[in-house]
Amino acid sequence: MQGQPQRKDDVETGPTPLYPTMLESPELRWSFIRKIYAIVTLQLLFTIAVAAVVVFVHPISRFFATTGAGLALYIVLIITPFIVLCPLYYYHQRHPLNYFLLGLFTLTLSFAVGLTCAYTSGKVILESAILTTVVVVSLTLYTFWAARRGKDFSFLGPFLFGAIIVILLFALIQILFPLGRLSHMIYGGLASIIFCGYIVYDTDNLIKRYTYDQYIWAAVSLYLDVINLFLSLLTLFRAAGR
Repeated sequence: MQGQPQRKDDVETGPTPLYPTMLESPELRWSFIRKIYAIVTLQLLFTIAVAAVVVFVHPISRFFATTGAGLALYIVLIITPFIVLCPLYYYHQRHPLNYFLLGLFTLTLSFAVGLTCAYTSGKVILESAILTTVVVVSLTLYTFWAARRGKDFSFLGPFLFGAIIVILLFALIQILFPLGRLSHMIYGGLASIIFCGYIVYDTDNLIKRYTYDQYIWAAVSLYLDVINLFLSLLTLFRAAGR
């Protein structure tokens, strides 16, 4: 009716901010977030495809398991992702080099994941994949919900960094002095909890802190969280099923 003041919710104010103190454009941030999840989805689909080839084409796994050249190549595949991370960090803004390095990183890590799955039962792989999917989706939705209500998870950074150092040392001890099935279960359980924390932490950074030109590094962080959570659950279920 004419003469009546308009209510505040009648006025078009644009998209709701992702968190209460947000100053940037929500449209730009949502576009950035969609871009990151598109890249991560492509990485995960590529990883699934490569891992499936390694698992189902048995000569590949036999080559790595029974030959000296295969063992040497396996070591190279394990080390290469860590090596590629260094130039990727410095050139993550340089197109198209950043995409080439990202593809190389994803390819070598996918082979390592495939070789791990090749010596694991299908039941354990399926259980780990389903649980990883449920946990990732749940934690992602929770983090977006919590950020909308003003919660901040930046405080997790130092704790997660300390926890990852402890778990790496624990893994090194297991390699040098095998501690048996129980230690594998403990390692898998602790690592799963740590990477759940990283999913929340990195998603919170994606919402609030990553700049628009850090899309490659943001995608790498989330991709590593998902892959490491899957491998941790794989270790846990494999040890529990022995």
